[in-house]
Amino acid sequence: MNTTRAPHACRNMLEIRHEIDLIDQHIIQLLGERFRYVKAATPFKHSPDAVRDQARLDSMLQSRREWASAQQLSPDVIEQLYRDLVTYFINEEMTAWQNATPGGTTDTA
Repeated sequence: MNTTRAPHACRNMLEIRHEIDLIDQHIIQLLGERFRYVKAATPFKHSPDAVRDQARLDSMLQSRREWASAQQLSPDVIEQLYRDLVTYFINEEMTAWQNATPGGTTDTA
């Protein structure tokens, strides 16, 4: 990430906004990279339950809450952000899994 100034070194709102924009661009690039890993996992999943993997989701959310606290961020806000993000990724992965699986269906019965 190429920020040019530390927060305390910014001299005006334009510089602060520029740095925030650089950080947001980097975050979005990282989310894209994360999504590529999610898609790469599709061939390793053999059922809709494996795509959803509730135990992994619960564990991951707990870790993100702890990481949020360590950064003085609201664990509740970060958990919701990740819930929304992961829901989107799971839906995309489920579509990819269904398309890659002959007769792929979301039925688990």
